[in-house]
Amino acid sequence: MEFQKASLRTGSSRCTDTVEQEQIQKRTFTNWINAQLSKRKPPSVVLDLFTDLQDGMRLLDLLEVMSGQSMRRERGHGVFQHRGNIETALNFLRSKSVKLVNINIPDLIEGRPSIVLGLIWTIILHCHIEELASTLSFGSRQSSLESLASLDSLPSSTCSSPVLGGSPVPRGRSSPLHARFRLSAKKALLLWVRDQCHKVGCSISVKDFKSSWRSGLAFLAILCSLRPDLVDLRLALRRSSLHNLEEAFRLAEQELHIPRLLEPEDIDVSDPDEKSIMTYVAQFLQYSNDTPSPDDDLQLPAAPSPTCLSPLNLPSYFTPAVTASPLHQASPSQKAREMACWLQRAYQELEEVWSSTAGAGYAERYQAFQAFVSSFYEQRRPVIPVLSAIKRSPTASREQIALRLAWSTLEQKLQQYNTELDVCLPAPLDTLGRWLQRVEAVLSEEGGAAKDHSHAAREAREKQEQLKVLVQDMGRHLNTLHVFSNASANEATWVPPDKLDELRRRFTNARVTAKYYGIKLEYREQRHTVYELLGQLNAKLKAWKGPYSSQDSVRFLLQDWHETVDKQCLVSLLKAAVHKLKQTASTYTSKAALADDAQMVSRQVKEVEGEVFTSAERVMAVRGTMGRVLAAWESYRDCLFSMQVWLGQQTDSTEATHSTGKEDSLREWSGLHAHLNEVGNYLIESTDASTSYGLADELCKVNMQWADLVKRTRFAMAPTGPSVPACAQAAQALVEEAGWLAREPVEVSSGALRTYRKRLQVMLKKITEVDLEVLAQSPDCSTETLEDLKLTLPKVHAACELVQRAASLLEGRLAELGHWGTEVSEALDTLREWERRGNPGLRPRVKTQISRGLQLEGQVVTADQELQAAVSSTQQRSRLPYLSTSGLQDRVREAVAQSKVWDTKCSPLFPTQPMNQWCSPGMHS
Repeated sequence: MEFQKASLRTGSSRCTDTVEQEQIQKRTFTNWINAQLSKRKPPSVVLDLFTDLQDGMRLLDLLEVMSGQSMRRERGHGVFQHRGNIETALNFLRSKSVKLVNINIPDLIEGRPSIVLGLIWTIILHCHIEELASTLSFGSRQSSLESLASLDSLPSSTCSSPVLGGSPVPRGRSSPLHARFRLSAKKALLLWVRDQCHKVGCSISVKDFKSSWRSGLAFLAILCSLRPDLVDLRLALRRSSLHNLEEAFRLAEQELHIPRLLEPEDIDVSDPDEKSIMTYVAQFLQYSNDTPSPDDDLQLPAAPSPTCLSPLNLPSYFTPAVTASPLHQASPSQKAREMACWLQRAYQELEEVWSSTAGAGYAERYQAFQAFVSSFYEQRRPVIPVLSAIKRSPTASREQIALRLAWSTLEQKLQQYNTELDVCLPAPLDTLGRWLQRVEAVLSEEGGAAKDHSHAAREAREKQEQLKVLVQDMGRHLNTLHVFSNASANEATWVPPDKLDELRRRFTNARVTAKYYGIKLEYREQRHTVYELLGQLNAKLKAWKGPYSSQDSVRFLLQDWHETVDKQCLVSLLKAAVHKLKQTASTYTSKAALADDAQMVSRQVKEVEGEVFTSAERVMAVRGTMGRVLAAWESYRDCLFSMQVWLGQQTDSTEATHSTGKEDSLREWSGLHAHLNEVGNYLIESTDASTSYGLADELCKVNMQWADLVKRTRFAMAPTGPSVPACAQAAQALVEEAGWLAREPVEVSSGALRTYRKRLQVMLKKITEVDLEVLAQSPDCSTETLEDLKLTLPKVHAACELVQRAASLLEGRLAELGHWGTEVSEALDTLREWERRGNPGLRPRVKTQISRGLQLEGQVVTADQELQAAVSSTQQRSRLPYLSTSGLQDRVREAVAQSKVWDTKCSPLFPTQPMNQWCSPGMHS
């Protein structure tokens, strides 16, 4: 019982802590948003974070301020408009490669606190903190490296998106999993804080963004670093935490104009909120970035021409920071031109350094190169945001293009010389340097845009083989590191200790990374192998499913099906490949170091498994279809030949026309005639255009012969009696034909009904012209029958017109749904290709396209219901034709079933919300 009470108290405490943390984040994020919205013209404001973002308008205001771009907005204040605004905002974030996890439009419209806070934190982190952290460079290389080492133990879950910190080593020297100088925004911001504390001699240890800030000394140390005249740290040591925090927040707001996002009571607790503190501290970094140094202000007027300056040991009055300073009144093009000039001079200086040490020892050349790199990386900071802005800009000026070219040229040269420093190491370290180069080249290569899945699978397999060969040499190179003697005869060192430390770190990174990268390569190979086999099967399916051209072509395709499925066992091979892929994926997702990819891998496996299942089902279904089509061809040929021979005999035989057995013979052949039309219509629907036209023409000729024979037979079989005038007999035959036409079965389709209505119109015109006195001379036909037909045929025509409109609407919906299926297939292929390249920007468009398909499916169901109602209403009337809807119903069932298949295939891509919930209720029948 005591244990249960303690558990309840603990749970209650946790809930209270969560609510308090939520309130602190809500207040901090609201203040931060309002600080950004105050820059907007006209300014806007958020009063309640959870309700004021529901319409998406203020969210768009915020993104406009952060990006400087205008956002499209929906007119109106309904839920549809709110959804449109929020979707525009989320699509914009995705287009900027911002990863949105479990952030859905309905949750934002409902104002769910956890979702709203998660979205705002994502915006703050990616659009504010990371942008600021990406410009950081640190003055002391050695101290920065030590700080980096101490940061390795920090958790990276808070912000895992990497940005390049102030590394003196060019990009590309690190492995994918353990990047040596790649910092998260959190680590870069914390490193900047440590540098500020170190500058003012503050001994406080800032290890995190939680309890390290409770005393208020860290805030005051940053203030002292930015404005030494504001703070006396000696007094702060004797004050309480609340007093220090209040003093820091007051000075920041009054003197630095930094918005007061927090209150002392938010920080002076046992577990302060990390995200709130990071958001507030980022304001100080922004102030630091926006404020030019005093030296720049004093010495700028005397700055000489940049073309005369060397990047090494530059005077403080000219570095790229001058061109980025607000005090340097220059146009963007002029600033880009000056930065490009500085980079070109740096390139020349680098070549001079390298050539001047050509005859020197390894240690001297390495130290000269590192001296240049250290100086360059300290001064390059203002160039980085300018380059980032150029990348984001849709168009670039000539000066900006020159700046980008100068930057890439210098980076390539740094990479080249860094590589040469590896391969020119004294023996036997030179073999280790070359080995590291090869290993890191394999580990740093991501799967590029492969021409096809076969090529991608082969590429992944080749990389695995390369990696296996390189890993086999790992023990030998490790031994080289251990036994290498770094002293010459005169006790001078061959290789600088820094370089040896670098080699050891890189070797450790390669050893750890190779293990996990091998798993990734194996998964990549298996996935592309599955898609290669699936592509082969789908290519076969495309041919197998028709439309077909002839009986021989169907026979050939059926033989090809047996060759592919029964002999080559393509379906079995595909299922075995999927099984192997699932095993590889299980190994992949079980590794903690690869946990970030687990959700993506699971989704991909589920997606490919669904595609394989669907294709396998279609393979078996198409086998039955081809069998039915082949049987229909054989039956059609036999029936057609027999019917043509018999009809020819009846036409040639004049005596048979008056035979008493003629009517019995007609009844016997009518069944064959009906079967001929049944299989003929089935073939017309299953064959290509030219073949179906030929079949339709062939059937039409046979049916005309049959109709003529029936008319002549009925007329000849008229009962004998008193002599009836020929005109009366013709009138009687016309009335009988009109009666048959009114009761003739009709297939429900827009084409068949249109033809039938034209025949009704012609017949109505003919019987209207019949003379009643002439008809009265016929003993077997009354004038009442004629009058009744004159009233019935227009009713039949009107009823068929109603059904034809409904059938035409349904056929149009079916055509749209079929076209949508083709579009969504292509869109999914494009989406997979984009996401394989790391670009999720197409996902919202595909989701919208899939939602449209669900709307079309609902429209098909509605149109089908309307057609059934029209047919049912028509059939309830007497003396109207029998309307057969079987063919159209088959098409509806097939279309809806295919739509469900796409639903199943697309569900793994959007697991957070079932597809059948994307549309309004009642859309599905």
